[in-house]
Amino acid sequence: MHVVASFDFSIHLELALAELESRGVGRDNILAVPLELRPVRRAMFDTIHRSDGSSYLDIGMAAAAACSVITAAIGFKLLWGPIYWGLIGAAGGFTVGLIIELLLHRKRKKSYKRKRMSEMFVLVRCSYDMAEMIADILWKNRAFGVAVISDKRS
Repeated sequence: MHVVASFDFSIHLELALAELESRGVGRDNILAVPLELRPVRRAMFDTIHRSDGSSYLDIGMAAAAACSVITAAIGFKLLWGPIYWGLIGAAGGFTVGLIIELLLHRKRKKSYKRKRMSEMFVLVRCSYDMAEMIADILWKNRAFGVAVISDKRS
């Protein structure tokens, strides 16, 4: 039999492995594999086929819309008129919004790297009568999921 479980890389994983060893499962029957994380890059534009829900242009577009409305309204009283001042406000608002988004992204990127940990898969080879006990130990120690796979040779 094989018991497969998925964990966050945490103290609960260490506790589960220690309890398995104390219950008689040898180290040569336990395989713990950390998954490599894919580097996450934010795209400038979201497309129909791939969207992460945010892009660099979100705050810039909102700021451009708000500033263009305000400067166009003020432009009725100014020399160049509302159209030119609306375009100037849109360009200025977009630039300010893009700078804000880039600064926020840099701050989020630093804090996100510290919090992000890998996921671990644990594979335990055992006899048929130990499989339920091993699955219970893994569930008790906060496994994301547990699967028991029967092996015809055991």
